[in-house]
Amino acid sequence: MAQTVRCGIIGAGGFAEICHIPGLQSHPDAEVVALCGRNADRLKAMTERTGVPDCHTDYRELLARDDIDAIALVTPNVSHHPIAMAALEAGKHVFCEKPLAMNAPEAREMEAAAEQARRVGQVAFTFRFLHGMAELRRRVAQGDIGKPYFARVRFEGGDLRPDSTLAWRHYVEESGGGVLQDMGSHALDMIQFALEPVAELSSLVFRVPRVRNDRRTGEPREATNDDFAAAYWRTDDGLPGEFAVSRITNLRGGNNEIEVFGETGSLRAEVSRGHNDRLLLERPGQGAESLPLPEESSAGTDYALGRMMRSFVDAILGREALGVEASFTDGRRVQEAIDAVERSEAERRWMTVGAP
Repeated sequence: MAQTVRCGIIGAGGFAEICHIPGLQSHPDAEVVALCGRNADRLKAMTERTGVPDCHTDYRELLARDDIDAIALVTPNVSHHPIAMAALEAGKHVFCEKPLAMNAPEAREMEAAAEQARRVGQVAFTFRFLHGMAELRRRVAQGDIGKPYFARVRFEGGDLRPDSTLAWRHYVEESGGGVLQDMGSHALDMIQFALEPVAELSSLVFRVPRVRNDRRTGEPREATNDDFAAAYWRTDDGLPGEFAVSRITNLRGGNNEIEVFGETGSLRAEVSRGHNDRLLLERPGQGAESLPLPEESSAGTDYALGRMMRSFVDAILGREALGVEASFTDGRRVQEAIDAVERSEAERRWMTVGAP
């Protein structure tokens, strides 16, 4: 393979221009040679803004190119499985937006295909690339707060404004689930990255009935996806905790964090794409102490996005990894936990993760 990793981007939404294109272009040994999207006019404008030389409206044409080594998949969840499977069959490395798939069976097929093809498969669990998250993981492992006895994760946002519009994330047929698939996948990955795999859980999931204008058509349509998901959980080693993800309970803005409580105190990481990266240590009866992190953490930029995309290129080139990357195996484990949340809500009981 050429020393320069030649990349194609499948999915021409706004986040591709925020994250995937500039992130890959920031690596000295990578270039983005083509974009792919359904809207030809928007696609052409994006190529001009980003300096990408070519574009396609059919992902099969992009995958057939011999001058592309890897793809970044930035499409609605429903298309992750078919496009990734086709890309792996074509011999491409695959970086896939989260969640990896619509359900665990799809994720297992993608994991197996990446292993069989001997290609790098990574999932966009961005918060692993925060210095605060990595430091929380390290400090918990080395016993800075003693033995952990509880942990919690929270993601909140506001989505009930009368003037809000609906996108593909609001429809179950395109995303497989709402905030559970979107931010719940992050929450479950953070638990399993910083601590241990989730073994069992008991959940609550619900949707607020509402009709809003569809962002693409302008026509009124009913949202069909969940707006709130929470669970109590235990890890393989019995550590208990809770997570809650919501787009209805905080109308003032985001409130995103992971906190681990131990025998001698707690560690709390504030979670963002990098612009708000802090790790706090609190002892009983004392105030919170902000722990030192690399200078990049206080620069006020979304640095984790570029760090994530450059790490994908380094993995393809066989270079030393950061040690935080999310593989398709990690994505499959998260998908199994998501499926367990859905089964627990449907059956109103504790559910084992990974059980059929």
